[in-house]
Amino acid sequence: MRLPRLRVVVLVAMVVATLAIVGWWVFGPSGVAVELTRRSWRMEIIVERLRSESSSDWCDELPEGAFDITRRTMADPSGKRSEPSEHCRYNLLAWRRSWIVKNEGGPEDRPEWPRPPLRLAPPGQPGGERLGKREAYFEIELRDWENHAWVCRLDPERWKQLRVGMRFRIPVDRFGTANCPAMYESKL
Repeated sequence: MRLPRLRVVVLVAMVVATLAIVGWWVFGPSGVAVELTRRSWRMEIIVERLRSESSSDWCDELPEGAFDITRRTMADPSGKRSEPSEHCRYNLLAWRRSWIVKNEGGPEDRPEWPRPPLRLAPPGQPGGERLGKREAYFEIELRDWENHAWVCRLDPERWKQLRVGMRFRIPVDRFGTANCPAMYESKL
């Protein structure tokens, strides 16, 4: 008689444990439990170089600043011009991305924009460089207990408030992508 009663107790314990797990999964906190493991910043500036580029267009549609212009008369292959017109080959000075300079550091370093040496050239001559678009990134690295890592970009004010070791919950989709703006602090 004891054997059936033991089976019933084991079965009830298994059902209660399963219900507890399912209840935690359904009604427990959402998202993956993570810990902040690293804070970093990166300041980038695109350096542009003035270059001479060759191009061609209809002579009545040349961009401003075109030079070394050669002309020839030809029919429009697209058919938009009914009569043969002057077509020009020309050069034009244009600022183009040449390289990216960056400074990076952690919370103990003061974020500073890089100061790269720039090539100088006489005005209107190719070869000179200038500073272009600037981008600042303030990032944190989050890891779960299985050592999966996510990097989230934050605004500088929020980034300054966080410390390594803080715990959060963060929604992660089925593809493993974290929803950083929905992250919230958690004690679990």
